[in-house]
Amino acid sequence: MDPSMFVTYTPQTNGVPLESKLATYMNRQSPGVALNTTAVTKHLSNLSLESQKKATSSPEFVPGRALTGSNSSSPNLFNNSYHSQENVGGTTYFYLGNAATDAVGGEDGTEAIGNVGAGQVGYVYPGTPAHLQPVKAVKPSSNSSSAPSTPPPQATPSFFVSENLRLDILHKNTLTLTQPDVVRFPDLPNEVDNYHELCPLEPIHKPASTVLGYQTSTYKATSIKTGVRYCLRRVHDFRLANTKCMVLVDMWKRLSHTNLVQMREVFTTKAFGDHSMVFVYDYHPGSETLLNKHFSATELNGYSDPFSSDPNAPRPYSHTKNTILRHQHSSMLPESVIWSYIIQLTAALRVVHAAGLAYRCLDPTKVLLTSRTRLRLSCIGVPDVVTFDGNAANPLSLIPHYQQEDLIALGKLVLALACRSLLAVHRDNMQASLELVARSYSTDLRNLILYLLSNQARRSVTDLMPMIGARFYTQLDAAQLRSDVLEDELAKELENGRLFKLLVKLATINERPELNMDPTWAETGDRYMLKLFRDYVFHQVAADGRPWLDMAHVVCCLNKLDSGSHDKICLMSRDEQSVLVVSYAELRQCLETSFGELVQSAKDNV
Repeated sequence: MDPSMFVTYTPQTNGVPLESKLATYMNRQSPGVALNTTAVTKHLSNLSLESQKKATSSPEFVPGRALTGSNSSSPNLFNNSYHSQENVGGTTYFYLGNAATDAVGGEDGTEAIGNVGAGQVGYVYPGTPAHLQPVKAVKPSSNSSSAPSTPPPQATPSFFVSENLRLDILHKNTLTLTQPDVVRFPDLPNEVDNYHELCPLEPIHKPASTVLGYQTSTYKATSIKTGVRYCLRRVHDFRLANTKCMVLVDMWKRLSHTNLVQMREVFTTKAFGDHSMVFVYDYHPGSETLLNKHFSATELNGYSDPFSSDPNAPRPYSHTKNTILRHQHSSMLPESVIWSYIIQLTAALRVVHAAGLAYRCLDPTKVLLTSRTRLRLSCIGVPDVVTFDGNAANPLSLIPHYQQEDLIALGKLVLALACRSLLAVHRDNMQASLELVARSYSTDLRNLILYLLSNQARRSVTDLMPMIGARFYTQLDAAQLRSDVLEDELAKELENGRLFKLLVKLATINERPELNMDPTWAETGDRYMLKLFRDYVFHQVAADGRPWLDMAHVVCCLNKLDSGSHDKICLMSRDEQSVLVVSYAELRQCLETSFGELVQSAKDNV
């Protein structure tokens, strides 16, 4: 719950806060009820710190508990008066009675204050959460010489989505809704095929990204037909000479996996002023490449891409290898992170190879981190189109060879991640890199890299499973734990959405100027009771006229209205001339009837 909206819950009389003016117009319980010390002692003996820890740790809102003998889970709304309270383990307990009663000591030394009738249990409410209360130091006992200890901090209960997740979602929504800047990018076309609102996802002035030597650029665009955002990867100045490769494109479009960026369609266009090939993928806002995440962007300055397939590409000077590979353990990736990446990459390659395809561009610039731990392979299908040999009779004939290259590229990528250096995969640095891996990581990781970089004729991604071993279960457990966390966060917002729809119905009815030419519609009949209920929930004031704000009161009332509770409340007009005692079930019927009239009137006017 938002701390700025939270105040200590005040005991109620007949369902009305004691500070409210409405309480002065309602009868209170008269004093004089005899004190039953046996009942008080019995219920106090059932209290324990262990049980209250469970109560305070639960984030679920508990409106209250009824008196003994009542079948309702809501507080008793009539003839209750609270004159004492006690805080035990961060939970506040309120007791019934009048102020003139005497204290009675319990068996454990606690004091029972209040006048409680026979067979009654005081109304219990969680009160102010422990995290909002000042922490009091525990005094050391007389026979203890240790320093005073403080209770451990408790997790902050919340009825809304966590702040970190909310900010992450808002950031992604902001990126999704970003509009193109026509001043910075005046040359962008207004429309490309069925897409518009193009926004570059890569800096224009940086060296253009490439896929197997072909210059590419990436844009976010909006579909004209559906309004969904997609990622467009454009291959510059490329003209398709043969359509046989479209067989592979159709296979990629049918392939779906959680570690792949889904391909949607491929088309050619002249909207950029040349013959361009455009590949359309799902858009994942806020994604980051492995190059930007784990490697230095300046590491490639002066060198070609070490993952490039060009054998004539210049190599870095070999005398720099010792400097490059001299890493401290603190700067290297944890082995658990590397295994997490391996499991996800091999899962994607396994599906790709099983479908009779090859990825062909596995390097740090093409692997995306779409969340903190989720990897996805991008640019799928691009190499199959841009490097297709038009003279080949069968586009699938070279797939087995490319699959073996995928495994070699995977070994290079894992080695580069383990050494935190892209230059570690060069031939001159390979031996030193493997020695660094052997000193810093487990034998399984070293053997996996050696297997991927070996010269065996036929290798398969499924052969890596024995090397992964039980680490697969760790990854599965982490994914399920993440799913549980997101499901818990969703459950909080689920209740907020339910109450939001209820507030929308109330807001469309209250203070409506007219309906069907009737200016008094909102002030008569069922609508008048809903207006008084609105004042009861949101417009209460204290005795000195200050606004009385209590989120717990608002949530409790709206929940009872939504469920149609049979608990009754007292509603009073603003001129204090009309007093109505109604149940939440009756108010819900009034709400549904009135909102139904609005819906019917809206349909008639169409």
